[in-house]
Amino acid sequence: MTVSDDQSSAGRNARPATVSVWDPLVRLFHWSLVAAMAYEFLFEAGTKAHIYLGYAILVLVAVRVLWGFIGSRHARFSQFVRGPGAVLTYLSDILRGRPRHYLGHNPAGGAMVVALIIMVAATSLSGWAMITDALWGEEWIEALHEALAWATLGLVLAHVAGVILASLQHRENLVRAMITGRKPLPDDSPPEALRRQ
Repeated sequence: MTVSDDQSSAGRNARPATVSVWDPLVRLFHWSLVAAMAYEFLFEAGTKAHIYLGYAILVLVAVRVLWGFIGSRHARFSQFVRGPGAVLTYLSDILRGRPRHYLGHNPAGGAMVVALIIMVAATSLSGWAMITDALWGEEWIEALHEALAWATLGLVLAHVAGVILASLQHRENLVRAMITGRKPLPDDSPPEALRRQ
């Protein structure tokens, strides 16, 4: 990991150093899932486009879960999945206006990643179940699929709100970071943050 060259030795008016955080696979997964889910909400259930995109979403989720165990440092679940206590503490700090700045996902963001992966997978699997011989035409599976889809959309909106809030509180553009893969180095980052990926 290298610090960008946009920090001058004078230092006063220099932009903060940036470091590589989100690897290309994480970014490709993120934006592919955003596009696929947005497209899914434009098509009625049962159309070929809706069904094929549902399969594509399942593949994306499977790849991301695998990458969560073998991927780069900030892509791994072990780096950002925290217990309920850490998540609640972080949310409390947000309300107080002084949340800790994380280079990767913060505890609340990590919890949201896990929740979204589970909900997206459940929505896609229930959609697949709808077209199986065993459940074809069953109203309960259709109702479940629709409920899961709307619940997932609610999580997406909460995620977007969290991104906006974190961007404002930490004065960094998290959307741009998910495009470029780079984030400003937090002021309190230890020196080893520059050496580890």
